[in-house]
Amino acid sequence: MRLGLLTATRLANIVAGYTISAWAPLIPHVQAQIGLNTGQLGLALLALGAGSMTTMPIAGGLVGRTGCRRLFAGAGYAIVLILPLLAIVRSAAALAVTLFALGVALGLFSCARNLHAIYTERALDRRLMSGFHGFYSVGCILGAGTMSLLMGAGVAPSLAILTVAFAIMVAVTLSAPRITDERSTSGPAYARPRGVVLTIGILCFIAFMAEGSVLDWSALLLSGHFRLDAARAGLGYVAFASTMTAGRLLGDRLVRRFGDRLMLTFGPLIAALGFVATALPLHWTLTVGGFALVGAGLANVVPLLYSAVGRQTIMPQNLALTAAGSIGFAGVLTGPAAIGFVAQWTSLSTAFLILAMLTTIVARYAPRTISRSG
Repeated sequence: MRLGLLTATRLANIVAGYTISAWAPLIPHVQAQIGLNTGQLGLALLALGAGSMTTMPIAGGLVGRTGCRRLFAGAGYAIVLILPLLAIVRSAAALAVTLFALGVALGLFSCARNLHAIYTERALDRRLMSGFHGFYSVGCILGAGTMSLLMGAGVAPSLAILTVAFAIMVAVTLSAPRITDERSTSGPAYARPRGVVLTIGILCFIAFMAEGSVLDWSALLLSGHFRLDAARAGLGYVAFASTMTAGRLLGDRLVRRFGDRLMLTFGPLIAALGFVATALPLHWTLTVGGFALVGAGLANVVPLLYSAVGRQTIMPQNLALTAAGSIGFAGVLTGPAAIGFVAQWTSLSTAFLILAMLTTIVARYAPRTISRSG
């Protein structure tokens, strides 16, 4: 079976989301199996992000020397081998090492699939990045859904994650032949971000910080304001994820109709309005609606900024993407923690109002930045 370029790129993005979300339903099993308290589990989970942060800055240099295809396939098959180990680890140290290894593989895999997505846009001469990130979100839904359904049906966690790993292996095998093999034999392994690339990285940092904060704090905000039970408190993130997925799947069509600058102006402003709504303790449905606005507003920010990285000329694309991506990904790791500190000193409502202010900064500078990228 030989996939077309567009189908293979979409499948590669599904695999990335499928992988990271399949791990989430396994966390309670691993915690109980090892006997970790919340603090110990939190420290172990940091290893996943640490692994990705370790490799993302140098992934662009690796792509330049080996090509996207080899890095994509190698990292993909490494994920297949690592994932099943998560169900059988027996100590906190083993869990941390395994998660670090998974983070390394995911960092390399994400770099390869995003660079290939830029190549696909160029090869087909179409704006496609939002849709690719939309398929990543679809993969997140499918991964969590697959694991939840299998484990809910009584399948042993180790067998369930093995089934997921097999599906990933098939997807990587099908998509790898169409991943670009472009490479550059010269140039550094890593380049310090500068100019428009640095600005894009900072804007991505804010967007990722906002996304990560909704994931980590939306349920606590709802339960704290309105004393909702766990089931309804989770509706905030459901609303956010649903509108973000829909927004990304429709994003390329919207970009063709309204243009990058308009999307990067009004998208962050809609997100800011959503954050303000979440901070108003009027009714829980208004807060859930606010999270839906945040998802819709942020949906296409990072894809459009990544696409701009592919058009800039001050740095090679492979080095520029990993430089900007590394700064952006740091927002996922440090942002929610910073929100927690702010909430401790003030309140979660105040922390979300700060996120509203930060997203307006994106609206102010992102349109100007993509104009400079070419």
